[in-house]
Amino acid sequence: MNPWMVGGTTEIEAELPCRQHPADLWFAELPEEVEAAKALCVDCPIRAMCLEQALERREPWGVWGGQLVLQGTVVPRKRPRGRPRKNPVAA
Repeated sequence: MNPWMVGGTTEIEAELPCRQHPADLWFAELPEEVEAAKALCVDCPIRAMCLEQALERREPWGVWGGQLVLQGTVVPRKRPRGRPRKNPVAA
């Protein structure tokens, strides 16, 4: 069994960002929280393998390997719910 797989019991696994923060963060609805999860993955030692395996499994949703995955495909960013504004908000 691969010690990096989810459910492993290695010391390194305990240090992974996805093990140190609530799981809900990696499946967040708010774009800001999705970006926070992606940022936590930046220095993860298994980032590339995590993303590769998520794409192989065609994960339906979540942040995997520092990328947002929807329906087994990497998407650049989470769009907020609702329709976009017709006119930009003045700052």
